[in-house]
Amino acid sequence: MKIPHLRWLMVGLIFLATVINYIDRQTVSVLKTAISTDLGLSNADYAAIQNSFLLMYGISQMVSGRLYDRIGTRLGFVFSIVVWSGAAVAHAFAATSGMFKVFRGVLGFGEAGNFPAAIKVTAEWFPKKERALATGIFNSGTNIGALVTPMVVPWITLYWGWYWAFVITGALGFIWLFFWIPLYRA
Repeated sequence: MKIPHLRWLMVGLIFLATVINYIDRQTVSVLKTAISTDLGLSNADYAAIQNSFLLMYGISQMVSGRLYDRIGTRLGFVFSIVVWSGAAVAHAFAATSGMFKVFRGVLGFGEAGNFPAAIKVTAEWFPKKERALATGIFNSGTNIGALVTPMVVPWITLYWGWYWAFVITGALGFIWLFFWIPLYRA
């Protein structure tokens, strides 16, 4: 079956992946006070949690592009989304700062793959004259995710608690896979 304008659907999917990426990334920042109060985290604990994200994100940036060149964009995105979404959900079960550090690091490792994979999608699906537009569209997901998180996460927390904020936002990536896996082909 031929789907008209399928490449724009692909850029829409990587836009949504980028939105989800930023929602998952910022959930802990929005919930810092609630988590710190509940678990007794100090500012130093919180800094260590954030630094574990940054360290693993940096390491993954160096290896994810090479990995996706080997296994392909479709599987590369699946790998990244499963790792970061699983880690996002796992935050709900963190009972100590050490557990938060581990889950935050795994989140960073998975999230770093979003951009090499998204750039590869634009190279595989778009002619050179449209690649900058496609890149601008998916990259705008960073801003949309940053705008949505402070509106949605506090609402979830108010009604169900901060644990559920991680479960619900983390589940978004798994839902995304139901569209990505059947639709994407290089």
